[in-house]
Amino acid sequence: MQNSWKVLITDYAWSSIEPERQVLAEIGAELIAAETGEEAELLTLAPTMDGILTCWQPVREPVIAAAKKCQIIGRCGIGLDNIDVEAATEHGIVVTNVPAYCMDEVSDHAMGLLLACARKIPRFDRNVRKGTWDQNIGPTMRRIRGKTLGVIGFGRIARSIVPKAAAFGLTTNICSPRTDPALIQQHGAQKVSFSELLATSDFITIHAPLTPETERMFSSDEFQAMKSTAILINTARGGIVDTTALTTALRNTEIAGAGLDVLETEPPDQNEELLTLDNVVVTPHAAFISEESILDLEVTAATFVAQVLTGELPESVVNPSVLEQPNLRANF
Repeated sequence: MQNSWKVLITDYAWSSIEPERQVLAEIGAELIAAETGEEAELLTLAPTMDGILTCWQPVREPVIAAAKKCQIIGRCGIGLDNIDVEAATEHGIVVTNVPAYCMDEVSDHAMGLLLACARKIPRFDRNVRKGTWDQNIGPTMRRIRGKTLGVIGFGRIARSIVPKAAAFGLTTNICSPRTDPALIQQHGAQKVSFSELLATSDFITIHAPLTPETERMFSSDEFQAMKSTAILINTARGGIVDTTALTTALRNTEIAGAGLDVLETEPPDQNEELLTLDNVVVTPHAAFISEESILDLEVTAATFVAQVLTGELPESVVNPSVLEQPNLRANF
């Protein structure tokens, strides 16, 4: 195949991009990996690119404007907060993501954090290693069965967690303002308001995108509205939780604990007070990882790019209005 398409990958969180390279080679496209992924480098590379793949690096308006040939920007993941989707749409560029990605992994991780916090597993482990054999360290533990789990959002990952929570005897309430209550009931849960979720939940797990609407939706007022015995789990985006307010709430036992896979600043400053608290469990944005999920992600994200470049409409277009625009760059 003699095509001369070029596809830029700004960054990746896995050891090899050979799967992406193989998928794109099948249509004659060359995959070019950025060295730093910083905007200055992307501005240099963008003008000759027909497609862009990105994991976490920001792809903002200046880069999009410079990418005069670009037909598609593909997100290697679900969330879109690092892509200026509006600017891409204005320039006639299709934006895709991988919405079915890591559903099992993230919902498993959220339940793992919930159990680790509720059963004080990391705290017990740390103390045993220090020579302290004491079952009574920290707050009193309570039975999980019969408690209430509040879920923020009702996308694919949130839906995946409902049966897993049910297996532990949890009742699940969902806060998702734009979701039909009947759909939530079909999945074995109940729709509630945000205020009701805060007041009634023994555990809260966040599965919403980071948007202006959700940014810092958990701050001082929300922690004060929660039960003092409640535990907050966040495997979505760090910016949904106000770190300073959470640290204060945990220090003052306004809530009992938190399990976090994401933070406002990643990696955190090692002097961050949050990391010194015994009632928080932190993992390094690892909830999405498994051998199977990473391979699925690489192949799917690259396949969407290949489809657009060859005139085939991909399954997941997050800006469908672009398809009706006269400046659409893809040839569907």
